[in-house]
Amino acid sequence: MGKPLIVTIDGPAGVGKSTMAKRLARLLGIPYLDTGAMFRSVAWKLGQGAWDWPEPKLEQALAGFEYGLSGEGEDSVLSLNGAPIGDEIRTEEVGMWASNVATLPVIRTFLKRAQQRLGERFSLVAEGRDMGTVVFPDAPHKFFLDASVEERARRRFLQLRDMGKPADRAALEAQIARRDAQDRNRAVAPLKAADDAVVIDTTAMDREQVLAALKEAVA
Repeated sequence: MGKPLIVTIDGPAGVGKSTMAKRLARLLGIPYLDTGAMFRSVAWKLGQGAWDWPEPKLEQALAGFEYGLSGEGEDSVLSLNGAPIGDEIRTEEVGMWASNVATLPVIRTFLKRAQQRLGERFSLVAEGRDMGTVVFPDAPHKFFLDASVEERARRRFLQLRDMGKPADRAALEAQIARRDAQDRNRAVAPLKAADDAVVIDTTAMDREQVLAALKEAVA
């Protein structure tokens, strides 16, 4: 059996990484790894304020966490301790919790190893913030998707509206800008494109154009 194929897609919050990673994984017939969901699930499972816990307490809690992955493309299922991770982690509040725990080296070290273990077992499209720079630096295909804060807020606003959830465009822009600053300026694994990543600015592109660019680069 050959070495697993790893494709990484990094970028800031709200740039459409998840949609593109799922569709590319479907085209390649391999699982999609949502690493943001791993951070969100840790934050959700530990609860509000866990980022202020002492390191030994965090290590003890993380020792009981085991991730699994099944399916492919949009049908990929990420599980934690045997239970599928669902929409309970998809709130804006849990997103901010995740950004807080993501600043902690103990959390990042644990999830990096968990992600690498999955990459040893499966070919996959790994989507996140530091997949190409830190977790899978030897991946043969690396991408960094970007878009303006305004465009990302617009997309998120429409997504929430379609889900029947109330949203405020200005508040979303402020949230995304704050999240960007935290992700790009953190001491450990700051958000940036890998030196050998293909950078795609999606601000003026639709989904089909972005997917076509990803497909062409992998081919």
